[in-house]
Amino acid sequence: MPVDAIGSVLNTTDPSALPNSGINEQDFIQLFVNELQFQDPTQPLDNSQFLTQLAQFVSIEQQSEEVGGINNLLTIGSSGQSLDLLSHTVQVSNADGSTTSGKVTAISFTTNGVQLTVTGSNNTVIPNVQLSQVQLVTP
Repeated sequence: MPVDAIGSVLNTTDPSALPNSGINEQDFIQLFVNELQFQDPTQPLDNSQFLTQLAQFVSIEQQSEEVGGINNLLTIGSSGQSLDLLSHTVQVSNADGSTTSGKVTAISFTTNGVQLTVTGSNNTVIPNVQLSQVQLVTP
């Protein structure tokens, strides 16, 4: 999930978007259950192996929760950064490469990220400005 920052976009990578380099959590659980189900009753699974595999499963689960927590922190940071811009004068880059100055008069939080509304000196309203378009902030 990319998170907008002033002047650029932070490059965060969603782990689910990465190519599958091994087994995922569901595959691991399926293999683990199959191993328990089809083990030789005369030679059951060694307790140390069982505990090692269980520890690996717990580690995978904790890593997944950490990634989710980090993504939540990035979202909160982006929200706080945008709230600090309210009532400040900003210089915004437009799609054609030109810049426009104005005061941030509104902030909206959408599924596409934070959207600013900038009102120019001649009362022109520029809606849906992303944080990555902000070039300069003045008090």
